[in-house]
Amino acid sequence: MLKSIELNGFKSFAKKNELFFNTPVTAIVGPNGSGKSNVVESIRFVLGEQSMKSLRGKSSSDLIFKGSKVLSSPNRAKVSIVFDNKDKKFSFSEDLNISLDFNEIVIAREVFKDGGSTYTINGSEVRLKDINDLLSSVNIGSSGHHIISQGEADRLLSASIKERREMIEDALGLKSYQYKLKESERRLEKSIENLKEVNIQRREIAPHLKFLKKQVEKSLEAKSVREELTSLYAQYLALESHYIKNTKQDLTNQISVLKGELSVVESSLSSYKNNVSEDEAEVELEKNVSEINNKIAEIRTRVDELIKEEAKISAFIEIEKSNLDKYSKTEKSEITIYTTKIKSFVDSSKEILQKINKSSDTNEIQSLVKELLGKIEREVEVYYKGENILEKDQVLFDIKEKIANLSKDISTYAERKSKFLKDIEDLESKKSALYSGFQSMQSSNLEKEKEYSDKKLKKQELESKITLIEREISSVEERETSFEEEVKEGSILIGSSILDYKNKKNEEEIDKEHLTALKKDLERLKIKLESLGGASGEDMEKEYQETLTRDQYLEKESEDIENSKSQIEDIIKETKEIIEEKFQEGVNDINKTFQEYFETMFGGGRAFLEVVTEKRRRRSEEDELEQEDVPLEKGIDIHVNLPQKKVKELMMLSGGERSLTSIALLFAISSVNPPPFIVLDETDAALDEANSRRYGDMLEKLSKHSQLIVVTHNRETMSRAQVLYGVTLGSDGGSRLLTVQFEEAVKVAK
Repeated sequence: MLKSIELNGFKSFAKKNELFFNTPVTAIVGPNGSGKSNVVESIRFVLGEQSMKSLRGKSSSDLIFKGSKVLSSPNRAKVSIVFDNKDKKFSFSEDLNISLDFNEIVIAREVFKDGGSTYTINGSEVRLKDINDLLSSVNIGSSGHHIISQGEADRLLSASIKERREMIEDALGLKSYQYKLKESERRLEKSIENLKEVNIQRREIAPHLKFLKKQVEKSLEAKSVREELTSLYAQYLALESHYIKNTKQDLTNQISVLKGELSVVESSLSSYKNNVSEDEAEVELEKNVSEINNKIAEIRTRVDELIKEEAKISAFIEIEKSNLDKYSKTEKSEITIYTTKIKSFVDSSKEILQKINKSSDTNEIQSLVKELLGKIEREVEVYYKGENILEKDQVLFDIKEKIANLSKDISTYAERKSKFLKDIEDLESKKSALYSGFQSMQSSNLEKEKEYSDKKLKKQELESKITLIEREISSVEERETSFEEEVKEGSILIGSSILDYKNKKNEEEIDKEHLTALKKDLERLKIKLESLGGASGEDMEKEYQETLTRDQYLEKESEDIENSKSQIEDIIKETKEIIEEKFQEGVNDINKTFQEYFETMFGGGRAFLEVVTEKRRRRSEEDELEQEDVPLEKGIDIHVNLPQKKVKELMMLSGGERSLTSIALLFAISSVNPPPFIVLDETDAALDEANSRRYGDMLEKLSKHSQLIVVTHNRETMSRAQVLYGVTLGSDGGSRLLTVQFEEAVKVAK
């Protein structure tokens, strides 16, 4: 129930004025221009009207008292309206943390010259939306169906079927459902936008998430490889370190032993060098023997030369023999004998010389030389015996002379040869003595040479072994360098923890093949780790977890939005069904009351509302939607059939008939779902006396459901009010109120 309204600085009400509504019908009367319609507009204003046209102004400053010669213009205008809330019907559709647990609900609106505007409920500042929400809970809609002016009465008849439907929905109290529906649709639209945004975000991060996932998988695999590599390093480094240390120590020990042995051998070889004098004696002995052999050879050469000379003598004798043949036949016999003897001598000499030449025995040579000399002496005697023969001839003389010379030469040769043979004998004796010492010395030296040779071979063998071991040590040192590089590389790949191998005692027997296998596995894992990126990837894993968490959050949010969207769609569907059901029920109820009021106004006839459906117009000519795909809209059509007339279309009604029809319909609508109050602003202006009475009857009937505030000039209407408020324009230029009670109202009406 409306209790009161207070105006302060609103339009013509310069000062504070208050109207109380404690009766079913309150009439506001006054001359034109006094400001009575401003009371109606103040109600529109405080209840949230946004149309300046409905408030008969162009800007918010037009709503503030403009001032007069006596009164100045205030900076603001304020209207407060008070409702009874003892039955606690007022409520919000959502919690605003504003208590409504009061017996009165005071709604106030204040407007400022700068265009600003504020709303309060019981002193708490709120939004216009909150005002509309609160009013809709008591069937006061924002369409203003509870405030009806003369022009707006006809507007219901002139409206489109869609606008008419909206008015009736508002009047039927479906506005709260409409708010709920719009809010749900807004939430649905927001949910769809949020869902799109979430899906866009998920699509945006999906490639990166996929990339990060692969990287993390690689990182995890790398982590696994790194762990395996760490374990393998622990084994390998401990074993390799132990192997290098042991091998190096073992080789060092070996080379130490070998160098000791080499030192002994070299010492022995050095002692051989101290015996060089013995070797020199042997050389000297060999030299002496060689000299003796040379001398013997030289003597033999000279003996050979003697033999050659003897051969020449023989040749000479042969020549002389030939010459003897030339002598006389008489001397032939003697010469022949002589020649034969000479020939025999020559032959014998040749044989002896050949034997001397072939013989190596000194005694035998001496014997042969003596024999040769004997023969020569005998031949000389023979020669001397035949001298007488030869003397006979000059040639024989020459032969004799030559033979004598030959004998002399042979004698000289014999002496020389004898001396040579004696020298040979002495040399052979000396040679024999030297050979005896040489053989003894040679036998001793052979043993020493063999021992020396063995020592040299031993030295070479030891040096070879030492060289080989030194190479092995170099190889181990290279391996040690490689090991140190491996440790550095491992420290980079794994970290300093791999240095723990130094603290590990390894008593395990070292298998070189096992070490080689470990090394191969290490290289394989390092290559694999390198192919996987090598780095620990902690930042990548962190980013992946953050991105995954974000995606999971978005996925959950998407699911929540989908669920919320589904719930909202269910709410929308349910709300639409409720609206449709209540609307249809309301239209049916309105039709019953409309018929009653219509009969009252026209004394019969028929009037009803019909729910009709029309196709929604396409947005543009280019819209290629098929006809059946275009959404349909439901609206309200009005049908009237006046008594004793064939008028069925609204356009065929006269002005008075339209006014009565609209009043009947408005009253019917208000009766079905009565608002707390109804304001009627000169809706009876066009009625004649008979219709005014009918109008008055309808007011009394309607006042049983709602408070009526009637602005009128009609006396019949005034007579139906319990309180009259008279509005006049004071001398100060501001509107003032005068109150007239029921009895006086009746008098005024008469």
